[in-house]
Amino acid sequence: MDTKELAEQIQGAVADLRNHAALMDEEAKKYGAASATAQATMEKLNTRIDGLELKLQKNAIVPPGEAENAEKKAHSAAFFKWMRQGKSGLEPAERKALVQDTTGLYLVPEEIEKEIIRAIPQLNIFRTLVPSRPITTDKIRKRTLTEVSMGWGKIETGASITESTPTPATSYIYAEDLYGLTKIGEDELADVDANLSAIIADSFGIARANAEEVAFAIGTGHTYAQPCGIAVDSTLLTSIGSGAGAGTVGTYGRTWTTDDTVTVEDLLKCEYALPAQYKKGAVWLMNSKTELALRLLRAGGSTTTDGPFLWQPSLIAGQPNTFDGFPVHNNDSMKYPADTTAGINVIFGNFQQGYRIVDRQGMFIQRLDELYSESGLVGFKAHFRVGGDIIRHAAFQVIANDV
Repeated sequence: MDTKELAEQIQGAVADLRNHAALMDEEAKKYGAASATAQATMEKLNTRIDGLELKLQKNAIVPPGEAENAEKKAHSAAFFKWMRQGKSGLEPAERKALVQDTTGLYLVPEEIEKEIIRAIPQLNIFRTLVPSRPITTDKIRKRTLTEVSMGWGKIETGASITESTPTPATSYIYAEDLYGLTKIGEDELADVDANLSAIIADSFGIARANAEEVAFAIGTGHTYAQPCGIAVDSTLLTSIGSGAGAGTVGTYGRTWTTDDTVTVEDLLKCEYALPAQYKKGAVWLMNSKTELALRLLRAGGSTTTDGPFLWQPSLIAGQPNTFDGFPVHNNDSMKYPADTTAGINVIFGNFQQGYRIVDRQGMFIQRLDELYSESGLVGFKAHFRVGGDIIRHAAFQVIANDV
């Protein structure tokens, strides 16, 4: 029963109550008091009115989640209207429905941001390898502790206890500012909300994925307002042996035994240098040109022997190729051996345990009416907050040209 019908029934019941009250007054004047039957009827009418009013109140109560959904719908409708007409085209209630940050940018509806996040892993290998953590602040604390040593023996027989002194260290992962700029035609703006949402997600999703892919690999860190790239991490680089053809095994890596040349032996040594606890889930990350050089090598260590290829093509669509049983992923921002410049060429490790991405919640967008004079185009600037850094260096082993 809807609200209108309930209200009409309440009005009818109240009219019956008034008529019955007039009859009871006449009985009281004539007989000194209303009859028991009249009083019982009055109680029934009051009970009926109470029941109808209770139903009306229940209809007025918003079910759990419905108020939030209504708020989201209002926000979404106001956002798309703002994109088409600008702030001047909004009613006061619509302006109130928009969420604005301190710089005058408007929060993008959740469904658009979800579409962008959903598209990023398809274009950004780091998002498929690394867990991301939503944060509500500009940074999160990154705490590390040196490993504890243990040993066997009986104290009663004089065995000494293996003593260790865990050393804590504290640093931060910062959410850096990432901006994007696009122009949308008036025809696209006039399209339905679903299509306009897809245009926004496509425009900014691809650009964001490409920017992140570079930054997570070779980003120069918070000092330069970028995420900390794993392939330029100072701790990994300073652990690598140096000198022509050194091949020296460091804490986290080595150089090529033969200068700037991919060899099976070096890759296998890199693989087996990774601590066992990080092997499950470990992957290779390298430039596609490095993978090509690896692909040409056979078990004998050269491109001319008749041994089998250790690099294996994937037999399943959408799955990466493998080397020695571990997936091979590409990031073409990384250096490759043949370019002879110093830097990390190959990373082998567990990205799930060793690297972390942080996402500051919310994507904001600004309409830039004043910047474009081209007919039929409107500019929009998007703002994301994203960061990334190594949280556990021991989860990686690397190979590099001389550093």
